Amino acid sequence: MPTPAAAANAYAALARMAEDTAKIGRVASPSDDSGPNFGAMLKNVMSAVSETAHKGDVQAQAVAAGKANMIDVVTAVAETETTVQTLVSVRDKVIAAYEDILKMPI
Repeated sequence: MPTPAAAANAYAALARMAEDTAKIGRVASPSDDSGPNFGAMLKNVMSAVSETAHKGDVQAQAVAAGKANMIDVVTAVAETETTVQTLVSVRDKVIAAYEDILKMPI
């Protein structure tokens, strides 16, 4: 079972990744930005993943204290797992697309 310290470290790592993606968006975007900001989108997604993980952790702590239903905990943990799997799948697709772009002749 994960400890509260491990959960806090995971949330801190997600927050750092979100800050890093926001920095990338600021550096890469032109001053007259008229479209959506990729860095801001990544920051929003990372925040949503972090919030989902935090909800699952809160539910697990509540059931340990006897204040929550086990079905709510299982649902929250499954939602977190699905969110993380989706994030990893999207990351893999982005990396594959980047590698395909690198392989293109100039």
